[in-house]
Amino acid sequence: TSSGTYTQTLTNAAGCDSIITLNLTIGTLNTSATINEVACDLYTAPSGAVYTSTGTYTDIIPNASGCDSVITINVTVNSATASVLNEFSCGGYTMNGQTYTSSGTYVQVITNAAGCDSTITLNLTVGSPNSSTLSVEECDSYTLNGQTYTASGTYLQVLTNVEGCDSTITLDLTINNTVNVLN
Repeated sequence: TSSGTYTQTLTNAAGCDSIITLNLTIGTLNTSATINEVACDLYTAPSGAVYTSTGTYTDIIPNASGCDSVITINVTVNSATASVLNEFSCGGYTMNGQTYTSSGTYVQVITNAAGCDSTITLNLTVGSPNSSTLSVEECDSYTLNGQTYTASGTYLQVLTNVEGCDSTITLDLTINNTVNVLN
């Protein structure tokens, strides 16, 4: 049960002594270990085995003495995630601190709650707000987009343009009141 040099004397077929010398090396007994791991999508064990789901697994590899080393692996396998966002924005769109001002497809990879990659694909359409200024001089009143004005001044109207964004109209209006002269 231990390493060393051992001799044994036996009687051979001719009735003479037969001496056997044994040079014995005993390797370290089997060893064991436990590994607790958290991985994303898959875990590769020391033996090269690949695990894709959470569980407890047994892995066997040779130790330094050539004997079995039994490893108990408690692995939690978390998943990466992916999502697609289809968004419309007027002027620009901000996602995770990044601002996009033109239409296109954008990809961001961030860390999800499980500590794995979360890939976000943003399909973005960016519309344009617009503005215009009208300078008008009228008698008594002026009507613009259903709104009637009877006093001079600067007025703002905010409508929705064909893209769905704000269309701002600045109206510089001068109202001249009609004077009735009686004879």
